[in-house]
Amino acid sequence: MADIEFGLPTWQAVLLCLMFAGLYVGSLYVWGKSTREKNRDHPDVIKKRFISVSIVCLIVPIILWSVSKKSEKAEASCLFDWLGLRFWGILPALVLPLFLTMVLFLGPLSLHYMDGVFRLYLESKYWTNSVKNYAWIRNHIVAPISEEFIFRACMLPLLVPCLGPVLSVFLCPLFFGVAHFHHMIEKVAHGQQAVGEAFAQSLFQLSYTTVFGAYSAFLFLRTGHLMAPVIAHAFCNHMGFPSFGEVMGYSSSTRLKLSIMFVLGLVAWLGLLFPLTSPWLYSNDVYSI
Repeated sequence: MADIEFGLPTWQAVLLCLMFAGLYVGSLYVWGKSTREKNRDHPDVIKKRFISVSIVCLIVPIILWSVSKKSEKAEASCLFDWLGLRFWGILPALVLPLFLTMVLFLGPLSLHYMDGVFRLYLESKYWTNSVKNYAWIRNHIVAPISEEFIFRACMLPLLVPCLGPVLSVFLCPLFFGVAHFHHMIEKVAHGQQAVGEAFAQSLFQLSYTTVFGAYSAFLFLRTGHLMAPVIAHAFCNHMGFPSFGEVMGYSSSTRLKLSIMFVLGLVAWLGLLFPLTSPWLYSNDVYSI
């Protein structure tokens, strides 16, 4: 495949990213009544949405390729490289970003240990039940792969050339965060929450997903691998937002230990962030940040 580069004006790159986000979210609702009248966790809804987001993941790279131009410049790469679909450096991309994210979640992982959740992971029944659960497959496999592919791998090649890597890291997550607002519509439509409550929860989710999106975009640009943010995304979906309030349910001595683990995880993550995402570890010569 010939090497290509991207050089769209900023306004065109942003509009294309908005279109990609619209295609992704819109694909969730193309099934009409068959999905609108059922909860998003209903197996029929999940299976149909698997199909629609898969189609979007096939269409968007074609659009991306169509706005590129062939180039023989040193910074040009093939489309697969731009999308983070590379072989070289794949092993560290599968391991190091996951380890780094687990360090960040040292506090919540300590809570899991205290609650006995770790024992579940040693039971084969837990895993056999999980892989039969469509919601689990969506949260841990399909959503991380499809969302990272569309909102990171297909957007950053457009944004980085015109905005630079640093600004792109902070702009790209906004498309990702806003796209999650469609959950509010579903909750209100199905009578699960009042409008005010659903809006407040969606606003919180917007903030959380935007912060995670910046981290995910950073991982993608530093490693040059799609799988790096995908695995971090799957792990964060599994862990959920840290349950700080749960810490208060323990005795004072245990609360102190857990609080130390939360702080230690954050400090260690900040210290390891750049060393463990060094581009040379991943043979990344596509992006630079």
